[in-house]
Amino acid sequence: MRSVKSHTGGIEMVTLFKNANVVDVVNETVISGGAVLVENGIIKEVGANISAPESADVVDLGGKTMIPGLFNCHVHMCSDAGTGVSETISDAAITIRAIKNLTTLLNSGVTYIRDAGATNYIDIDIHNAQQKGEVVAPEMQTSGRCICMTGGHGYDTGREADGPDECRKAAREQLRAGANWIKLMATGGVMTKGVEPGSPQLTEEELRAAIEEAHKAGAKTFSHAQGMTGIKNVLRAGIDSIEHGFFMDDWCFDFMKEHNVFFVPTLAAPYWIKYYGTDAGIPDFMVKKVEKTIEAHQDTFRRAHKAGVKIALGTDAGTPFNKYDMTGFEAVLMVENGMTPMEAIQCGTINAAELLSVQDTHGSITPGKKANFAIFEKDPLKDIHALLDCSMTVLNGKVVFERR
Repeated sequence: MRSVKSHTGGIEMVTLFKNANVVDVVNETVISGGAVLVENGIIKEVGANISAPESADVVDLGGKTMIPGLFNCHVHMCSDAGTGVSETISDAAITIRAIKNLTTLLNSGVTYIRDAGATNYIDIDIHNAQQKGEVVAPEMQTSGRCICMTGGHGYDTGREADGPDECRKAAREQLRAGANWIKLMATGGVMTKGVEPGSPQLTEEELRAAIEEAHKAGAKTFSHAQGMTGIKNVLRAGIDSIEHGFFMDDWCFDFMKEHNVFFVPTLAAPYWIKYYGTDAGIPDFMVKKVEKTIEAHQDTFRRAHKAGVKIALGTDAGTPFNKYDMTGFEAVLMVENGMTPMEAIQCGTINAAELLSVQDTHGSITPGKKANFAIFEKDPLKDIHALLDCSMTVLNGKVVFERR
């Protein structure tokens, strides 16, 4: 990227990205043959006819489609997206794997993630490195160790806590470690043997104690929540985001709309477990749980969308065969279950930015916002599967991936 001197004597990095179909997710329009002028990683101008300084870098996108960089709001960067069978592996090996996974995400058009829990605070260490520029990775927010009841879903890598005081302390520990979010396990789940997805786990009082601590510190909270009783417990306790949400009724939807609670459905997670099944080595107990719940999960998504609940895109990447280059497939499933392609793209851009409280700086191709873009060979508004064919990723105005 070329640089030019500014009038103040500093160096400005200026790039014109031209000849693209630029998707405006705010106004739900497309600028055909559009261009975006970027200075020092910030969008300066968007339009059909833009001139740039003579010395600026020019990137001709050849008529491809540009959308804001994708968000994936539910990622487990440290996981292997394998069979789901427990493994013994060193922290060093986990860290190396996580950095590879982050590169894969970036190369598929994902420029921002929320990590949904990791062992030994590796996610927070990587986040710190990313902020310092020591690793090239999507921007991110992290949660440290999930908080669960003793023996509850996620206990193998999470922070077990029983009673409101212990949950309060567990939340403080995550905040002290540097977590941006506190993740709470309101119900059982698919991947822990011996617990049922529909069963409530942490109580409403336990959940409220942890949520209060997070909110006092300016952090937000999200909950693994699949069964309706547990979902209602954590909604009343003040949660900011419901993950998975297999079983929800109209009361849940009305409450979520009234209190601005987001839904991150992760439709891809059970899809891949069912698709690959026990023949691929996924434990039988996981497959059986998915077979019992997947139709209700999809039905809940359809009803939540129809009811007007705010929805953000997250895949639960890292669960069995839920690969890091398949963020766009969540949008495919959203469209298959009733959304328009524009709505699905909004879930992965401007909606997700709002969930992560960065909507003023991210999530749309708007002057003043960060120049994070994903460029695709074909138009995902015509065929949402195009989101699986990323040809270029731009992060902070720099091309960090280009398929040759």
